[in-house]
Amino acid sequence: MIGAIADDVTGATDVAVALHRHGLRTLLFFGTPLSFGTPDAEPDLPPHDAVVIALKTRTAPREQAVERSLAALDWLRAHGVGQVYFKYCSTFDSTPEGNIGPVLDALADALDAPLVPMTPSSPEHGRTQYLGYLFVGERLLSESHMRDHPLTPMTDSYLPRVLEAQSAHRAGVVPLETVRGGPAAIAKRLAHLRSEGVRYALLDAVEDGDLASAGQALDDLASAGQVLGGLRLVAGAAGLAAGLALAHEVSKIHEVAGDPPARVPAGRAAVLAGSCSARTLEQVRAVIEHGRPAHRLDALAEPDPDPEALAANALTWYDAQRPEDGAPLIYSSLPPAELHEVQQALGRERSAELLESALGRIAAGLVERGVTRLVAAGGETSGAVVRALGVTGGVIGPEAARGVPWIFTPSLTLLLKSGNFGEPGLLLDATRTETP
Repeated sequence: MIGAIADDVTGATDVAVALHRHGLRTLLFFGTPLSFGTPDAEPDLPPHDAVVIALKTRTAPREQAVERSLAALDWLRAHGVGQVYFKYCSTFDSTPEGNIGPVLDALADALDAPLVPMTPSSPEHGRTQYLGYLFVGERLLSESHMRDHPLTPMTDSYLPRVLEAQSAHRAGVVPLETVRGGPAAIAKRLAHLRSEGVRYALLDAVEDGDLASAGQALDDLASAGQVLGGLRLVAGAAGLAAGLALAHEVSKIHEVAGDPPARVPAGRAAVLAGSCSARTLEQVRAVIEHGRPAHRLDALAEPDPDPEALAANALTWYDAQRPEDGAPLIYSSLPPAELHEVQQALGRERSAELLESALGRIAAGLVERGVTRLVAAGGETSGAVVRALGVTGGVIGPEAARGVPWIFTPSLTLLLKSGNFGEPGLLLDATRTETP
């Protein structure tokens, strides 16, 4: 069984759907489950082949990120997981003070893993690695929009150097030529890197086929047991997880009773959008232009704004909407100039906390009012929603868009969307009366 630890909520849904897409029945938990022990002690878990635990550690202090990641690892091991996948962002969001290196060190030590293969490459999202350098589209990472990220500005594209600045161990590269040489060539290169004292092996990949080749090689090595420690720990973005899942798909997964439904259940729907990414702004605009009811959270409407008042106003507005007008949208997403104005007035951290708290309260109010199909746009928004609702996890279902799966819980169906994912019409399509 594969167990994944993800450093944020929408990253967890991305890796979960990558596993599900290739036939692995996948459970997703928001935070580490409270119960420990053998799988037999876990009550009423659906049949599954993979488990993903979503943490909120991407920008957390190192000590906190390590502690939470090790707690997740303890649960996965007690649950019978044989191979652990640490999922980080495909843009390797982490400065020299970041926590990817410390978390990897801690997980590798706990698993006694002498070598950790990894790559952030995710070609379907425009992230590729070549000769150890990470590209976003046709630009080096350090020349992309990530250079100016407010929390994790990425000013170096050479991943071994970025990782070694955070870790106590060496990093090396498995070049593209070797990856395309197939599983035997990859295995030989990994063994060579290990003999040179390298702990982290960054695999080049510029196409999905490269990730499939890498996944097959890693699956073969893991099956070999003691070779390179059995590769008990692998890391990267969702792309390499898909490669591993593809290798499992060949002969190990079978449909059984208890598989998630192929269609999303009908029910009253609503959308909450907090991401300020260009794609989410497009999606919000599409909803408004279509004529759906939409309410903007105005953080500057009052001299001393508070989340409870913002939420109360939004829910009062919601109560006045007619179901026949379509699924309502409540949003705080703003274009850069307006976002800057809010951050200047309230401060970056206060404005984010205000809006996240308001969106969480609104989510709870919507569910109380009978919403059973809820869409959240943005990683922080998704985290606020699941915390406010007390949702502990669910079963991964069909994708509404590439990398954006529906999540089935006992009383609610969720769609948690990373800010930049999905076509412009996603929020409209996902909340139509009939959803495939």
